[in-house]
Amino acid sequence: MLDARRCISYLTIELKTAIPEELRPLIGNRVFGCDDCQIACPWNRFARPTDQSDFQPRHNLDNAGLAELFLWDEEKFLGSTEGSPLRRAGYERWLRNLAVGLGNAPSTIPVIEALQARRDYPSELVREHVEWALQRHGVAPL
Repeated sequence: MLDARRCISYLTIELKTAIPEELRPLIGNRVFGCDDCQIACPWNRFARPTDQSDFQPRHNLDNAGLAELFLWDEEKFLGSTEGSPLRRAGYERWLRNLAVGLGNAPSTIPVIEALQARRDYPSELVREHVEWALQRHGVAPL
């Protein structure tokens, strides 16, 4: 039986509090849900691609890296996600999820600099996940 509280979609979209530390590494770089259930579903083998535009990928976000997305201000987030399900999580949880993704990313200067730029963010939720991510990259806590 599947425990929905461990589901990546639940953790990154529905959960309004901190993501449990033991589950953060398992999320990888998925910052808004995952399609693993869709891939595993035996009924989906009968699915056919559609030409309906509502079901086509949106390409305004797929060329941006996690570090770049993490530095967006709320205005940029709202403007870039208009009409998108990403709005469901909201800006604060978007940052929380990106911090987890960056914590699971390879240690690079842009990743660490992006995380450090959010260390003093007003939201305790975001700061907690930023500190976790920085510690994963070997940066000492404040």
